Amino acid sequence: MSKAKFHLPGLFEFYEFYQVFLKLYCEHKEYFYEWQEIASIYGAPEDCLWGGGRIGVGDNNAREVLAMLNEYGISGRLTFSNSLLQEHHLSDHKCNKLCALFAGEGKITNGVIVHSDLLASYLKTNYPKLYLVSSTTKVQTNFNELKLELQREDFSYVVPDFRHNKKMDELMTLSQSEKDKVEFLCNECCFVGCKDRKACYENVSRQHLDDSVPDFVCRAPNGSEGYRFSKAMKNPSFISREDITSIYLPNGFTNFKIEGRSLGSAILLEFILYYMVKPEYQLEVRESIYLDSMLNLF
Repeated sequence: MSKAKFHLPGLFEFYEFYQVFLKLYCEHKEYFYEWQEIASIYGAPEDCLWGGGRIGVGDNNAREVLAMLNEYGISGRLTFSNSLLQEHHLSDHKCNKLCALFAGEGKITNGVIVHSDLLASYLKTNYPKLYLVSSTTKVQTNFNELKLELQREDFSYVVPDFRHNKKMDELMTLSQSEKDKVEFLCNECCFVGCKDRKACYENVSRQHLDDSVPDFVCRAPNGSEGYRFSKAMKNPSFISREDITSIYLPNGFTNFKIEGRSLGSAILLEFILYYMVKPEYQLEVRESIYLDSMLNLF
């Protein structure tokens, strides 16, 4: 059976966390489940015009971030999922500089998470070494839309809307090559009946283009509570650790995305403990992270 490939949040946002965690991950493989591996880390620094999904934070030196990825052999993904880009936005110096850096020579291949077809076409032409990931911010709730997206050669991976997660009858109609491209968003907390998800994402795109745009007001039940992992675990779309090993992997699905780049490194650690760390070693991992003098998790 193939391994589960996890795609973790906060490449720039949690850079200091990953400096500590990845060293622990490589030095103590016995702490972690044998059936999983880290395939990529995604994110974007602050003030990226092409950004979307969430507002990026963190101003870490991109060369240092890339050096860390190369050291551990993990792919980096720039989250450039702005849905409202126009032709004149494509010349943005900062985003082009990041793409050029991530497309440069190295022992790993990096990618970009995109929403805009305009940006996808631009990246294919100007940075062909970068693979493309179709963003969940497209909110394609119809399964036929998802199937068409999976058939597009532009994309190496497609992150479906989280409401497709448990539609196994439909998912099992996919070919193996299509299954290989599906990257499930495991731990979404959003209300499954939400009608405003696309508008919420578009609002974040506007904020990247104009920082005077106010935050979107969530009208979903209990939306004002914000993210809670305990609430996400009760979501009908939640993909548990046991689901991965007993349902998804045996049926040919191997890619799993963990959201959370706006939630803080303490909750990121909880995601990692749940999905990746054997119960008997979770305390050791917590202590190693909490007691490291580099980090301030709270």
